[in-house]
Amino acid sequence: MTPPARLSAAIEVLADIAARRRPAADALKDWGLAHRFAGSGDRAAIASLVYDTLRRRASAAWIMSDESPRGLVIGMLRLQYGRAASTIAELFSGERFAPAPLSETEMRRLTEGTLADAPLHVAGDVPEWVLPSLEATFGAATLDELRALARRAPLDIRVNTLKRGRAEALEGLAHLGPAPTPHAPHGLRIPIGEDGRGPALHVEPEFIDGWYEIQDEGSQLASLLSGARPGETVVDLCAGGGGKTLSLAAMMDNAGRLIASDDDPRRLAPIHERLRRAGATAEIRTPRAGKARADVLADLDGTADRVLVDAPCTGSGTWRRNPDAKWRMRPNALGTRVGDQAGVLDRAARLVRPGGRITYITCSLLPEENDAAVAGLLERRPGDFAIVAAEAVLADRAPDLAPVIRLTTHGLQMSPALTGTDGFYVATLQRGG
Repeated sequence: MTPPARLSAAIEVLADIAARRRPAADALKDWGLAHRFAGSGDRAAIASLVYDTLRRRASAAWIMSDESPRGLVIGMLRLQYGRAASTIAELFSGERFAPAPLSETEMRRLTEGTLADAPLHVAGDVPEWVLPSLEATFGAATLDELRALARRAPLDIRVNTLKRGRAEALEGLAHLGPAPTPHAPHGLRIPIGEDGRGPALHVEPEFIDGWYEIQDEGSQLASLLSGARPGETVVDLCAGGGGKTLSLAAMMDNAGRLIASDDDPRRLAPIHERLRRAGATAEIRTPRAGKARADVLADLDGTADRVLVDAPCTGSGTWRRNPDAKWRMRPNALGTRVGDQAGVLDRAARLVRPGGRITYITCSLLPEENDAAVAGLLERRPGDFAIVAAEAVLADRAPDLAPVIRLTTHGLQMSPALTGTDGFYVATLQRGG
């Protein structure tokens, strides 16, 4: 497919997303099934156009005075890719499969449109209702952070130290052009192309042999800050597919007792194969479906040295990777997640032993899911828990990270502009003896 034909396809997919209010991934999959002539490179390029347009949906609509899929793509080409009006006009030629030629109004908006007077939520490309929460987190740096949140995310992997060291992995993966991640001690960053497409890491022989897992640097750091050590009893309470479970197993060097569970048994399905591939050891506690199911962790109450709570959240810190999610999120979703977070924190509080610690993690930038959730546990369990100062946690596990995170009332916040990672929050609580 030619570049103009890919633009036409992207406009078609965006129209489907808008009309049916469906996730971008679903619309892209259906488009590919209906257009089997499109090769993998074409599909990847179209996906990049769609996601980049969603990243800049509000600002593109502003400069074009047009919220249609066509207007959004035109605005994105200027804002995200820096294309000149004349270059965009060549792509919108109307020939063969190219989009129709630009109108006089579209050319004028491309030339004259500006974000100088745009409201902050437009210039930052986020829903207006969530802006106050983001400003509470970022303050004067809000626009810089939102612009970073609208850029593409890097492609990071975590070297599995149960099988290889980072230096050995750097050499063995040289054909991928990796570089050490700026902050995570076992991370590597893999270059991606101009279209946002990276190599198919899951088919590399080294991946199949368990050398590495695909994991954002921020997620790697969040696991590291849990402080898990060999010989401890550690519970990964919201394990999901097992990304952080694998990190914990490596940190513990497979020595001790690592238990992984999740309230949704379907989320745990991939963990068994991932553990096998990584050579990692963990007990998997899978709850049965149904309202009357037994608590599969009841025998562990009061015994865990550490409980990791990678809490269900809005995922606002991952909007670089999932730009359509920010436009589909509604205020009631935040309220639902806040309730979920209170539930898992209360469960963690029962699991941890006196003197043990809870590490509470979200991939959220919203204080309602972060400091407020921790404050809620402290209020519900007065005198039972104390906050471990984030400075002490950093000094113990990642002293070089201190200059590139924000300290909050109860924890710390990583962010795209300051840390260069997804937006992870980490707080540590210690149970009184």
